[in-house]
Amino acid sequence: MEPTPKKFKAGYVAIVGEPNVGKSTLLNSLLHQKVSIVTRKPQSTRQRVLGILSTDEAQIILLDTPGVMKPHYLLHEKMIRHAESALEDADIILVLTEINRGSSLPGLVSAMVQKHLRSKPLFLVINKVDTVYKPTLLPVIDSFIKQGIFTEVIPISALKEENLDDLLRTMVSYLPDHEPYYPLDIVSEQPERFFAAEFIREQIFEQFKDEIPYSTAVEILEYKEREKGAAYINADIIVERDSQKAILIGKDGAALKKVGQAARETIEEFIQRKVFLELFVKVREKWREKETVLTRLGYVEDRR
Repeated sequence: MEPTPKKFKAGYVAIVGEPNVGKSTLLNSLLHQKVSIVTRKPQSTRQRVLGILSTDEAQIILLDTPGVMKPHYLLHEKMIRHAESALEDADIILVLTEINRGSSLPGLVSAMVQKHLRSKPLFLVINKVDTVYKPTLLPVIDSFIKQGIFTEVIPISALKEENLDDLLRTMVSYLPDHEPYYPLDIVSEQPERFFAAEFIREQIFEQFKDEIPYSTAVEILEYKEREKGAAYINADIIVERDSQKAILIGKDGAALKKVGQAARETIEEFIQRKVFLELFVKVREKWREKETVLTRLGYVEDRR
């Protein structure tokens, strides 16, 4: 590990909030690199995604979490557990909302945050402020401040990267003095096969509608190096019904080919080398309710 200056700061910051408020966009914008998938549909993040931001003075380990929602499947319960465990591990909790949702938090988010009230710094970050007339922002900020819950209330636009420097400075000021947890030149500890699965799933969210993306998971069966540094990836796309399989494959395999091409380009950009990607679609009935399948797919956390 590289030598670090005196009074170096390091710690974990959990990003929590309801679906579709911009948690993944914020993580990517802070890192200036895509490590968490972003789609127009809510609930695309299913596990906590770790991103590492290192400067000369500090290392901020950012934890992107699944959106907090009422669970309808065992999968959703596991997603909520990922969010809860991130809050337990964090030195700072960053509660993300958006300006159009007013000055109150959803009940489930509020209940999750209340468990950590006064035990660690709670930041309320109001996203998407670029979408409103600025004078309408001040009453919302003032209302959150008067609630007396949050250590800091900070307005930002994650997409436009507005006020992120202020957010970063404020986070660093609350981090504990600590040596870096990770090498200063990496942005995540998660393996490339994790990101490959996520980028394939991202394309399913982008290219299909209705229930298809939410009924789908991706399992990397093989990830290995080939000649001249190229990567070979063999993955199964798991669905719950034969009808979903037919839609994902499409006529003469056209739909699956489109997913594969777009995913391959994203993976190649991320790992900076050529990728050979093979995709197959498999049916696993009610996989979202099966503990063994969820464990194999990495949706069950090992907290031992």
